[in-house]
Amino acid sequence: MQNGPKTFMSARQPRPASFAARSKRPEPKGSQNAQRNYERYLALARAEALIGNTIGAENYYQYAEHYYRSMSSDPELP
Repeated sequence: MQNGPKTFMSARQPRPASFAARSKRPEPKGSQNAQRNYERYLALARAEALIGNTIGAENYYQYAEHYYRSMSSDPELP
């Protein structure tokens, strides 16, 4: 058993101002987000392939493929 003052965790702590500002930003739609992530991972994979890291490149290509499939299954795409 511990001796000393007890603290109660029920009191809510105010959140930092940066969190409040961040939560008010509109999030991009799913298809736009998937497109952006696909392009990002594709670029990372190509960069890894250029320096000769085939394992790292394959890892990023797998992530890119995931986002490509997400875009393909999204009916909102033109």
